[in-house]
Amino acid sequence: MTVTRLDLVSLNEIQAAAALIGNLARRTPLIDAGWVGGRALFLKCENMQPSGAFKIRGAATMLQQLTPDQRRAGVITYSSGNHGQAVAMAARALGGPAVVVMPTTAPAIKVEGVRRAGAEVLFDGTTSTERRTRAEAEAVARGLTMVPPFDHPWIIAGQGTVGLEIGEGLPDVAAVLVPVGGGGLISGVAAALKRLRPSVRIIGVEPAGANAMQQARLAGCPVTLARSTSVADGLLPIRAGDLTFKHVDAFVDAIVTVDDHDILDAMRWLYFTARLVVEASGAAATAALLSGVAGPLLPDQGPIVAVLSGGNVAPDMLASLLQDEHARISG
Repeated sequence: MTVTRLDLVSLNEIQAAAALIGNLARRTPLIDAGWVGGRALFLKCENMQPSGAFKIRGAATMLQQLTPDQRRAGVITYSSGNHGQAVAMAARALGGPAVVVMPTTAPAIKVEGVRRAGAEVLFDGTTSTERRTRAEAEAVARGLTMVPPFDHPWIIAGQGTVGLEIGEGLPDVAAVLVPVGGGGLISGVAAALKRLRPSVRIIGVEPAGANAMQQARLAGCPVTLARSTSVADGLLPIRAGDLTFKHVDAFVDAIVTVDDHDILDAMRWLYFTARLVVEASGAAATAALLSGVAGPLLPDQGPIVAVLSGGNVAPDMLASLLQDEHARISG
């Protein structure tokens, strides 16, 4: 896959981001989950980040590059939860205020996480477009700097450090499965790994009811979905980013979709088999492997990595999942 466009994030930029985020983000473990479907599976545990998700990498990368005056004046973002928590944590660590515009349907655990990190929370609408419009208006009115959730080179570079760590921890990786919302994570992971190991296969995974990136690939440009719906609340943008689409178009081998029941099954499998608490969005990549959806796209040999993008699951949802599994086994 040949890439010549100059507007794509470079490997040097991703490596520079790794040096910027060391005090704010963790180098997360790559856990050997054994053999699944005849393949060696490793899990990249971004659910173990301080914020509970990979988003701290991009947020820290961007805030570190703002001027001291910009940080003091404050930042704003729009988020269903994980990016908001990450921005709030990074802003607090660097000594500035943060405002997060969240959907009216945001899970309580994520709202509480943003507030615990010291950010002001505003609610507006249910779609990413509505949140963005409100955040842009607040940024102008209050002199705040916008920290986009995915469609910015600094954000993509920060998320790309996940790919660097996979490449360093598993040099012979054959394929990486990555959850896709707006596309920042898969853009960064693919930009890093395709340059480090061009033969690696990168497969994006979206919920069937929120396949904005898959539709963009089919159309040849980002398109706006009429609606998006899934149990994976972190993967619901109704439109892929312009810059993230360019990265996906250049580096990603395929985009597949998984149904909600497959995502819930993957959450259960991760808990009972790998002993990991992972939210629905974070379990999407594993779901693509366990359900068989990704099987025909995988290379014949070599280890597979599934990125667990987050672990901010409400206790009541987790309890319900585990009770369902207990009832199934007992029955």
